[in-house]
Amino acid sequence: MSTPPLTDTRSIRVPPPPATPARRASAFLSTHPRTRLALLLTAPLFWLVVVYIVALVLLLITAFWRVDSFTGEIVTDWTLDNIITVVTGALYQTVTLRTLGVAIAVTIIDVALALPIAFYMAKVASPRMQRFLVIAVLMPLWASYLVKAYAWRSVLSQEGILEWMLAPLGLHTPGYGLTATIITLSYLWLPYVILPIYAGLERVPDSLLEASADLGGKTWRTVGSVVLPLAFPAIIAGTIFSFSLSLGDYITVNIVGGANQMLGNLVYTNVGAANNLPLAAAIALIPIVIIFGYLALVRRTGALNNL
Repeated sequence: MSTPPLTDTRSIRVPPPPATPARRASAFLSTHPRTRLALLLTAPLFWLVVVYIVALVLLLITAFWRVDSFTGEIVTDWTLDNIITVVTGALYQTVTLRTLGVAIAVTIIDVALALPIAFYMAKVASPRMQRFLVIAVLMPLWASYLVKAYAWRSVLSQEGILEWMLAPLGLHTPGYGLTATIITLSYLWLPYVILPIYAGLERVPDSLLEASADLGGKTWRTVGSVVLPLAFPAIIAGTIFSFSLSLGDYITVNIVGGANQMLGNLVYTNVGAANNLPLAAAIALIPIVIIFGYLALVRRTGALNNL
């Protein structure tokens, strides 16, 4: 039986691929990494700068315009009347102090609740329990904001489960008002406080805790002298979320706040029913100035690096 002749592969010439526009563009991008990076960042930067920042700046510029009292149209004449009204008006001062008080109360409650939970997740729980607790903390975020707010409205009502539980003890539900607002906002923003503190506590070396115990440090001494100083930037990072989100919220106040108002409600009212966008923009400047002041205050703590 004869063997078939072998083909000489050296004589086979593979034709080059056709030089299509897509192939030429691919070849160009493969040799120009900066162009490739610029094209990748164009869409997200356009969204961030044009759609978000520029739109917000344009809205805030309207704070220096005014509304014609006769026609109701916005007049683009530069004036400080809205700023002066917001700064000197007794109503706006009262609502600003109320909003600031609610934001501080919510932040303190959330930190007090988040610290032991985050410490248990980071330093005590087994890896399996850690995963379970992380999912448990994230689970409320998967539900609608309105569903959670209306759930608390049901809980805090006179016919709700809280009244049913407290009545045998001679106590009663706080009903709708500032207390209900603080409770609901504390519940809504708690996951945003737990997660940064948990991430910060995970970075605390276990060897430091063991060294403290070896030197005779009790539990509270170790927590106060070792854990809290190292976790302080993470705690401040968590407070940024609860504080800033509480300053701008208005939906929860509408649902469980009763007759109380916060800055967000004033913005919503002036944009909608009052049709006074310049005054609404001037009111919106208040929480923005407060949160920028807070960020400047905590910048040296390293909290911004933990976000």
